[in-house]
Amino acid sequence: MSSTLLYLILVVFSGVSFVIYGVLLFNSSKMKADFERFKLKKYTYLVGSLEILGGLGLIIGLAAELLLTLSSFGLAALMLLGVVTRIKVKDDFVLIIPALLFLLLNSFICYESLIK
Repeated sequence: MSSTLLYLILVVFSGVSFVIYGVLLFNSSKMKADFERFKLKKYTYLVGSLEILGGLGLIIGLAAELLLTLSSFGLAALMLLGVVTRIKVKDDFVLIIPALLFLLLNSFICYESLIK
């Protein structure tokens, strides 16, 4: 598998994941309860909207490099805040792993988009 194909797969995977997660934030009572637990209830729909827009930005950004860079940077920043939030509320490490992995993935996508 070429590195270009792997990069394409990672971008699409991240984009689709964020669109799905963002939509779930509007509909899932469990996810809304997490935001209440984080004391961030008023930001639930903002975060969901940013995740949907960022995910779409990654996918569309495959044809528009600047959009890809901005979207991946924004999603990495959002995931950094997610990691910090989960540490702040003393979540188990296993609950921090998804946000940490998406932070690393979107940081990688952003970096790769900048050096191309």
